[in-house]
Amino acid sequence: MDTSTATMTATASLLAPPAPASTGTELIALLHLASPALPIGAFSYSQGLEAAIDAGLIHDAGSARAWIAAGLDVAARGEAVLLAQQYRNWECADTEALADCNDELLAMRESFEFRQETEQMGWSLARLLDELSWGPESQRAILRALRPLSLPTAYACAMQSAGVLLSEGLQAWLFAWTENQVAAALKAVPLGQVAGQRILFGLRHDIAAAAARAAVTSVDDASTFAPMLGILSARHESQYSRLFRS
Repeated sequence: MDTSTATMTATASLLAPPAPASTGTELIALLHLASPALPIGAFSYSQGLEAAIDAGLIHDAGSARAWIAAGLDVAARGEAVLLAQQYRNWECADTEALADCNDELLAMRESFEFRQETEQMGWSLARLLDELSWGPESQRAILRALRPLSLPTAYACAMQSAGVLLSEGLQAWLFAWTENQVAAALKAVPLGQVAGQRILFGLRHDIAAAAARAAVTSVDDASTFAPMLGILSARHESQYSRLFRS
């Protein structure tokens, strides 16, 4: 190849648009996992938001947005960090590491309702993956053997086996978490549809940044330390009037 041809080839490669990170079935799988229609019961949980409303901490769109943004930070520095680690553990087929990380994810859930939520949704997702024959049978067999099973462990399995990139999987996970919080606020505050969409639209950069942080945070630095959230979750167990299970 002469110098001019090499120069033209290099220039063309620089001008060419970058290949998309996820295409075809990978993107479809990611949309499937993040869909609110995924039948694992996410709609029935508010992650403490309902208790915050009962305590008067959330009363309008502004306070709902502030609460959801703070919760997004907790999710990003806690469960999302270990979700990323489980994705890597599935890549390496390290069953011992998978079990240890799953135990840590369960231990992170500091109230009865939070623990019940991750176990119920984890079991439901694992069962769905089995029924759909999603991913290798060997991975699904590991999921069946992990009891109790946390949701991030099952979700990471679905992501990795579908060829979804970790960075995009984390964005989808945190977007789905945020969307579910907005849906809970619509029902319980209550908020109008446009107000809810304004919150979700306004947090899109926060979600992307949170996913990027979670991808590079060490497991040793993962934390769900949020005393007010833990107390409110515990209070929700005996709250007189409830729409949600957490």
